[in-house]
Amino acid sequence: MTSSDYSARHLSVLEGLEAVRKRPGMYIGSTDSRGLIHCLWEIIDNSVDEALAGYGKLISIVLHKDGSVEITDQARGIPVDIEPKTGLSGVEVVFTKLHAGGKFGSGSYAASGGLHGVGASVVNALSERLEVEVDRDGKTWAMSFHRGAPGLFDDKKTLAPGNPFKPFKDKSVLREIGKVAKNKTGSRVRFWADPQIFVKGAEFELEDILSRARQTAFLVPGLKLVVTDQRSGKVANHEFFFQGGIVEFVDFLAKDAPLSNVWRLSGSGAYSETVPVLNAAGNMESKEVQRNCEVDVVVRWGTDYNTEIKSFVNIIATPKGGTHLQGFEQALLKVLKAQADANSRKFKLGNEKIEKEDVTAGLTAVVTVRIAEPQFEGQTKEILGTPAIKNIVANIVSKALTDRFNSSKREDKAQTALVLEKVVNEMKSRISARTHKETQRRKTALESSSLPTKLVDCRTQDTFDSELIIVEGESALGTAKLARNSEFQALLPIRGKILNVQKAAITDMLNNTECASIIQVLGAGSGRSFDLASARYGKIILMSDADVDGAHIRTLLLTLFYKYMRPLVEDGRVFAAVPPLHRVVVMNPGTKPNETIYTYSQPELEALLAKLAKAGKKYQEPIQRYKGLGEMDADQLAETTMDRKSRSLRRVTVDDLAAAETMFELLMGNEVAPRRDFIVDKAESFERERIDA
Repeated sequence: MTSSDYSARHLSVLEGLEAVRKRPGMYIGSTDSRGLIHCLWEIIDNSVDEALAGYGKLISIVLHKDGSVEITDQARGIPVDIEPKTGLSGVEVVFTKLHAGGKFGSGSYAASGGLHGVGASVVNALSERLEVEVDRDGKTWAMSFHRGAPGLFDDKKTLAPGNPFKPFKDKSVLREIGKVAKNKTGSRVRFWADPQIFVKGAEFELEDILSRARQTAFLVPGLKLVVTDQRSGKVANHEFFFQGGIVEFVDFLAKDAPLSNVWRLSGSGAYSETVPVLNAAGNMESKEVQRNCEVDVVVRWGTDYNTEIKSFVNIIATPKGGTHLQGFEQALLKVLKAQADANSRKFKLGNEKIEKEDVTAGLTAVVTVRIAEPQFEGQTKEILGTPAIKNIVANIVSKALTDRFNSSKREDKAQTALVLEKVVNEMKSRISARTHKETQRRKTALESSSLPTKLVDCRTQDTFDSELIIVEGESALGTAKLARNSEFQALLPIRGKILNVQKAAITDMLNNTECASIIQVLGAGSGRSFDLASARYGKIILMSDADVDGAHIRTLLLTLFYKYMRPLVEDGRVFAAVPPLHRVVVMNPGTKPNETIYTYSQPELEALLAKLAKAGKKYQEPIQRYKGLGEMDADQLAETTMDRKSRSLRRVTVDDLAAAETMFELLMGNEVAPRRDFIVDKAESFERERIDA
């Protein structure tokens, strides 16, 4: 299609859409894969709004092999009759006119996600081709668009965006392409993103689509979303359907053990706002209108300290928050502060005050509001700006939460006491961590040190080059002192098995001598206040015996680092030393000195002995089996485990955060039954020879 094909009619249709094509970032945020997902959800949100209004309980999303995506619903169908002001069909108005749709003036929707009336038209403007079909009034209607212009494609061979296209010149035609049952209604929209707009490599990320579909199913109970991916050649279906709503959503989001039940805090409030409306003469005038805001909040505290809060307006996610989230956080802090002050003598609070991070530690929450015509900051709808919502949400949450804390029910009293105790403990640990951070930095030679006396520090001031080696037991420390390079290797001995911090409260962890020493020596704090840049050492090396107890100690230490100093693990700065299990002295004939070979597992030893036997070489018997680091002399320990030139280290990494969380909770958590099942299942692969008995 060339520019000469356009008539004055096309210019009037495209005058708004051309602005979208010139500045797509204003409407969809970006022109990469995120922008594609935004386009997809602009169409899906229209179907979701219909479901919220009670029309249609199934939305289908199909990712086709050719890169297009198709959205099908069972709602009322886009209007096909003529819109009197423009003289165009409802379908053409929706897909070509900015700020046109059924969501203005609260006529068709009490509350909806698409509020600016630009979603469908923006997607159309940024698509190389868009096809829409509507089942309505016993017929199936269809219309095609090329970069926003309505017309007809020549699809004799196949359905493709590059087929010849002829725009309508005088009058648009909404084609009737079939008949359906009179009670069957719905819409189908399929679009091909325009390669002139989107960057090369932009594609629909399946995981992002599944995450958003799951989220929408949680927010609209009873709505089923089916995502079908046909791109790989194999058809993969993913269905999402939840009747429990946001209560189920919180259960899904929470990864830790529960401290409280899921609490629902709901209510509604009225407010007024001044909005511009069209008068009878077609001019804009300001008018004060009354609005209603429905608030539905679900909260749940867990034993961990991570925070997961998701906020929504009319089922549209607001990842950057807004006035509704501000109201929620304000009420949360106000109520917990009041409860703590009322119990200040019991908790021995002193002059310290609870802050927001204390209250939200371990909190999983979903905050939703339903309002007509919310004010968003930008078309991407990431921040709610309606001012009145803050006080409404704050009042509703404050009253509901206060009622919960003042409840006389035994279950409520027990859970609120646990929550309050956790909040106070978080405040104390924050203060403790702050104290650590302020006082436990690397000291210069002229400064006094408050570090533990058992720390054998190194001389270098270069944090990146330094190593902290955590040694199991005092006996191994003596040998390690002689084996280390004192320039950059520091030693910290621990006495046996430290506290299992996966089960213990944070206060118990801070009061534990070994845990506190490790945190103090590292000098970077713990938990959410951990500051990676303040860590005093570049590497943390866990050096334990090569037996079952040593493995258990290493696991306990890793649990501490993963739960309270995770940035160290994520940055690849935590390592496990690999001490040998056996020392084999190969006897050489004549004056040639004997050769010492170390092996690190029973299979490796057996393979070595077989190799020596085949070569006719003899070795000293009995073969030395190291049961602990203390059995080595300094030269052996240095050569095998500590010398950078010859040692082996295993870097501890977290490739899959969710899998790591699950495994730590399985092996070290409070639930015994899953751990027992795990041990029974793995019994067949257990090596009896590894037990020192």
